[in-house]
Amino acid sequence: MPEHEDVEPSEASDVPRPEPLRTFFRVDEICREDGRVRYVGESYIPERTLLRKLVPEFRDAGYDVDVETVEGGHTVVATPFDHGRAGIPWMNIGMFAATVLSTLFVGAYGWYYIGWEEIAANPLTMLRAWPFTAAVLGVLMTHELGHYVAGRYHGVDVSLPYVIPFVFPFGTLGAIIRMRGRMPSRRALFDIGVAGPIAGLIATVVVTAIGLSLDPLRVPAEIANASGTVIRFNNPPLLGIIADLIGQPTAYEDPGLTAHPVVIGGWVGMFFTLLNLLPVGQLDGGHMVRAMLGPRQETVAALVPGALFSIAAYLYFWRGFGLDQSVGLWTFWGVFSLVIAFNGPANPTDEERLGWPRLAVGIGTFAVGALCFLLVPIEVITA
Repeated sequence: MPEHEDVEPSEASDVPRPEPLRTFFRVDEICREDGRVRYVGESYIPERTLLRKLVPEFRDAGYDVDVETVEGGHTVVATPFDHGRAGIPWMNIGMFAATVLSTLFVGAYGWYYIGWEEIAANPLTMLRAWPFTAAVLGVLMTHELGHYVAGRYHGVDVSLPYVIPFVFPFGTLGAIIRMRGRMPSRRALFDIGVAGPIAGLIATVVVTAIGLSLDPLRVPAEIANASGTVIRFNNPPLLGIIADLIGQPTAYEDPGLTAHPVVIGGWVGMFFTLLNLLPVGQLDGGHMVRAMLGPRQETVAALVPGALFSIAAYLYFWRGFGLDQSVGLWTFWGVFSLVIAFNGPANPTDEERLGWPRLAVGIGTFAVGALCFLLVPIEVITA
C-alpha cells in the first residue's frame, strides 16, 4: 500500500507519528485539544484492525489511543498517560485516611468492645483497634495493589486504589482502582484481573493465620449476657482449612471468649474475593473469564444473576431462612450483577487466545475462590 503524504500544520511536528499511522491512515489535519492529539482523516483499513496496529506504537510513545468515527472519515485520538493526573493524588489520600479512621472506630467499638463513652472521652483509645484496621486494610490494599502492579507492567493506565470508608460491620465497603483507555490484549486483561485475587488471597491466608494464632478476646460480661440482635459471621471452608493446618480453633467452649478481631480481616478478604470473582461485568471474575473465553463470556455472565437468585430462593423457600439470614444478601447481589452485566468487562484490542499456563492459573484461582463460598455467610440473630 503506498504511503500517503499527509497534510499537517508545522506546529504539530512534535506529535507522535508512528509508522502504522503513516501507512494505514490518511492524515488531513493534526490538532491539539485539551492535551490530546487528534489526527483527522480516514482509515484505509477497518477501525478495529487499525486500532490493533496503533496501540503498541502509541503506548511506547506514552499515549493511549482510540479511533472515532466522524462524518466523512475517522479521527485518531492520542491521550498522554498522565493527562489530567499530575500532582499529589489527594482524593486517594483523603479516602484512605477517612477509611483508617472509620475502621479504627468500628474496630474499637464493635470488635474490641470499647464503649462509646470511653471513645468520646479519649478518642485515642481507638488506636487499640489498630490490628483490626491493619488486617482489613492490609487485605484490601494488597488486592488492589496486585491490580495496580499488573496494570503498570502491561503499560495500562491504572489509578492508585480508592478505599471507601463506611460504618459497621467492617468500617469500609472495599477498594477499587480505575482502568483508563484501551486494554491492549487478552493476556493483559487476564493478568490484571487475576493479580488482585491472587495477591488478596495470599494476604488473606497470612492475616487469617496470624489472627487465629493470637489470643482470643474476653467479651465483657454485660455484653455476653445481654439479649438483643447480633450479627454472626459463619466460617467459609478456607478459614476452616487454615485453622486445621495451624492447629488453632475458630470457636471456644467458653461463651465469654471470641476469636481475635484480626481474624475478621481474613474473613473480609475471603468474602470480598468471592464476590470479586463473580464472572460478570467489571468484576475481576468478569475480566478473567472474558480473557479466558473471549466474547463467550457474555453467555456465562448472563447465568450469574439467575444463579444468585436461585440461591436466595433456595434459602427462603426450602430452608426457611429470612432476609436477614443471607437471603437479602444474595438477592442484592443478584440485582447488582444484573445491572453490571450490561456494562460488560473491558474489550481487549488484541484477541489472541490465552495459553494453557494462564488458563490453568485462572481455573486454580476460581477453585480457591470457591473455598470462600458458603450458603449463609452472614446471619442476624436475635438472642
